Amino acid sequence: MSEDFWDYRDPRVYLKRAAKTEWPPLIVTVAITGGVQGKEVSPALPETPEEQVQQTYDCYQAGASIVHIHARDKVIGYADTSGNPEDFKRVNALIRDKCPDIIINNTTGGSFGMPMEARFKILDALPEIATMNCGPNPVRMVMRKRGPPLSGRPEDITVEGVDLVTPSVWREMELFAKTMLEKDIKPEIELYSSGHFWLIDNLVDKGLLKTPYFVQLVMGVQGGTYPTPKNLLWLSELMPQPSLINVAGVGPSQLPLDTMGILLGFHVRTGLEDNTYYKRGQPATSNVQLVNRIVRIAQELNREIATPAQARRMLGISVHPRSY
Repeated sequence: MSEDFWDYRDPRVYLKRAAKTEWPPLIVTVAITGGVQGKEVSPALPETPEEQVQQTYDCYQAGASIVHIHARDKVIGYADTSGNPEDFKRVNALIRDKCPDIIINNTTGGSFGMPMEARFKILDALPEIATMNCGPNPVRMVMRKRGPPLSGRPEDITVEGVDLVTPSVWREMELFAKTMLEKDIKPEIELYSSGHFWLIDNLVDKGLLKTPYFVQLVMGVQGGTYPTPKNLLWLSELMPQPSLINVAGVGPSQLPLDTMGILLGFHVRTGLEDNTYYKRGQPATSNVQLVNRIVRIAQELNREIATPAQARRMLGISVHPRSY
């Protein structure tokens, strides 16, 4: 609908909307667990299917309309993302049973070092949305060991162990887009720097993306765009139209960038995958704690929280939740 899309680059349009608080409802995505780091970083981070389902339900009740999922590998003690679509199907089904209309979003980024073939196979789980990562993006980090009762990573992996460039290349992104079209999966395009617009434009030019485009600005990861207010505004001005912009700040940039996204009429992602702290020196106790804060800020700023039904309409995906 026309009220859901507007030219946020035009200051006159912004002023008219701000005067009447005519913002589109805020779509809140919760990224409940990451692809690599787990309870060795935060005991609150859900790893097992049952933990993921319960935290998703709590966030759904609080106002999240999209859940971003990394099914984790039981064989290695849930220390990493699984590449088995059956593991994703199980988590998707359990979440659907408890959250009848939440929008299910599965990763295709997987985890560091996951083969491209495994990342494509995850789409067999048939999520309603799946991430489509732009690349390349250099990553360097330390992964902590998992001591008892955790298992799967008995030693620290130093920066020398995780010092790589994440994909994707042109042909891989085209194949992801074609596969998602065939499977009726909405791509959530992960953009880490301005150079990635070349990849998005290529998909648009080839008719491989349905409108509205759903682009997530991932800011605060090493190798990506600096997570500053100026850069958030700059990237938004380069966006193909019509687009829904999702803001995903990592670490300490999550709260300020999400707040800016709310003010600008964009949409936001929060959750323990991207940030394990509630504030400096205070670890987050759960995903729902972070969702509750976003909902409270949005309401104070006169921004309505989108229901799953409203989010489905805005994203152009089926109003009928997919069954698993």
